Amino acid sequence: MKLPEKSVLLRVFIGESDHCKGKALYEQIVLKARELNLAGATVLRGIMGFGADSRMHSAKILDLSMDLPIIIEIVDTQEKIDLILPFIDEHVVEGLVTIENISVIKYRHS
Repeated sequence: MKLPEKSVLLRVFIGESDHCKGKALYEQIVLKARELNLAGATVLRGIMGFGADSRMHSAKILDLSMDLPIIIEIVDTQEKIDLILPFIDEHVVEGLVTIENISVIKYRHS
């Protein structure tokens, strides 16, 4: 698969405890991206953050949170990203979803 230089980055900010159909929501989003044959997806786990409710989530030992911030990043063309947006809209009940235009420098596998 080749990605055009002008592509799109979709970021989904959710909580680690968010679930969908008995699985972690971040896992369901990545599985859906793979099912739709999107170019790639990465899940990042934050160590600290807060969202619209201003509730702090932290990985500090004295403050162990079971709901750390999760960011899912998906890169592909706008047309392909548009395929997953209905799924995101339906299943992300709380969180933040952003899209930005990016320039792909290299996308290769061995």
